[in-house]
Amino acid sequence: MTKHALLSASSAYRWLNCPPSVRISEGAEDKTSVYAAEGTDAHLLCSYKLEKALGLPTTDPTENLTYYDNEMETSANEYAAYVLELYAKAKEASPDPIVMIEQRVDFSRYVPQGFGTADCILIADRTLYIVDFKYGKNEVDAHGNPQMQLYALGALELFDDLYDIDKVQMTIFQPRLGNVSVSEISKEDLLSWAKNTLVPTAKLAYEGKGEYAAGPWCLFCRMKATCRKRAEANMELAKLDFTDPPLLSDEEIEKVLTQVDQLVSWANDVKEFALTQAISGKHWTGFKLVEGRSNRKYTDDEAVAKTVLEAGYDPYEQKLKGVTAMTSLLGKKRFTELLGDLITKPQGKPTLVPESDKRPEMTTAADDFKEEK
Repeated sequence: MTKHALLSASSAYRWLNCPPSVRISEGAEDKTSVYAAEGTDAHLLCSYKLEKALGLPTTDPTENLTYYDNEMETSANEYAAYVLELYAKAKEASPDPIVMIEQRVDFSRYVPQGFGTADCILIADRTLYIVDFKYGKNEVDAHGNPQMQLYALGALELFDDLYDIDKVQMTIFQPRLGNVSVSEISKEDLLSWAKNTLVPTAKLAYEGKGEYAAGPWCLFCRMKATCRKRAEANMELAKLDFTDPPLLSDEEIEKVLTQVDQLVSWANDVKEFALTQAISGKHWTGFKLVEGRSNRKYTDDEAVAKTVLEAGYDPYEQKLKGVTAMTSLLGKKRFTELLGDLITKPQGKPTLVPESDKRPEMTTAADDFKEEK
């Protein structure tokens, strides 16, 4: 059985925007990051917590989780509580709602060999609910989310004939960010998207055809460091660096602001790729591989502490836990009860972000002056 689909739901954001990236990435090393491994552990814990809460037979995976900690425990509990709340509301509208955990779904009617696994599917009152747990710290939006829509299509394949579904509610649950993004789409609109956008683009991607396109989705591509299209897009923006900023037009500055994070990310990807190749033996003209700076560290902490104590000194320092660590220690509810009145949140440093950012806009001195006039 194929472990990962070529056109997977999780990578749909990339291949829907850049279809040929799929085939050109075949055979490239798929490096599993610490963050991905951490996310896998978190998902296993979430499944267990939810199954246990629903009274289903399950096995506690905690002792086998490499990255388990208090934060992961809290996040998994919050996820289970959210789904249970959703389930309770569904029972008010439907006497016997259906809940499926880690449900494999097949959407190969629309995407060649397409399949995936949905974290949680719930069906009640002609509504299909898809809940996806995200443990990462990059905010994800459920609105128009292709991964969620592919899961929904796969779920419709399984259950539409049985439950006569009218609409889909999709939820991204990110406890570490406090982000719960919910979006609804009618079954009619979902199937229209599948027919007019998904099917033709998936066909191009599967055949390795279509146009290359650079954008935020490049961050999830195995070829991101060496892709010419991405390089061209970023080099075009980099040309503006050779013009004195005061001479740039407002439009040019706005273009830089829109793409500068992608430019920095691309440059770092190229540097990382070149370093990896150099470590493997490649020589880059004009560059050499050297040993970087490092910091001194103890070879044996216990031996150091014992030696310093015997010499008559205290080798330890006492430090108050930070807010995040203290919250994990006490739990959110107890933390608020005990320390709610002792917590303050200073104003954050001003930063420019796209208008789509959910944070409220700051008022400036110029705004205050206008109001006074």
